[in-house]
Amino acid sequence: MDPDYADALNQAIRLLSLRHRARAAQLLAPLGLHVGQEALLLELDRTGPRNQAQLSDALGCEPPSVTLMTRKLEAAGHIRRAPDPADKRATIVALTDSGKALADQIRRLWVTLAEETVRSLSAETVERLPAVLQIMTTNVDGKSPNQPAAQSAHSTTDRPLT
Repeated sequence: MDPDYADALNQAIRLLSLRHRARAAQLLAPLGLHVGQEALLLELDRTGPRNQAQLSDALGCEPPSVTLMTRKLEAAGHIRRAPDPADKRATIVALTDSGKALADQIRRLWVTLAEETVRSLSAETVERLPAVLQIMTTNVDGKSPNQPAAQSAHSTTDRPLT
């Protein structure tokens, strides 16, 4: 790959990441949330109660970060924590009614953010973006490009995005 192209590509990805996170923070602030807390709330809404280790794995963050988020969200009344009856060392985290209502609001904000992000792209490109971004994430994670999911996604995305 041409070094100038590599630089432009990496710069574009970095700027998108920074600006997307900043816009997410703007949208979440009126709800009293910080970036990352919304992912925890949405995960609990999708899956139901989980222990903190499961949340850490699902969110791709360190256990101390989940502990801090759960403490803050519990203090705000959006989740409740209780000892895991099957493992006294673990804590089960569940949404409260307030947390469920907040998850609904977050989903609406995420639609807004997604629409803003892809606003001037063609419908075909928007349809293909999740697969392309997943391949890129897998590549950065260092996983084998020969994994079935990555191969099938490659076969639908080897055309240029327009």
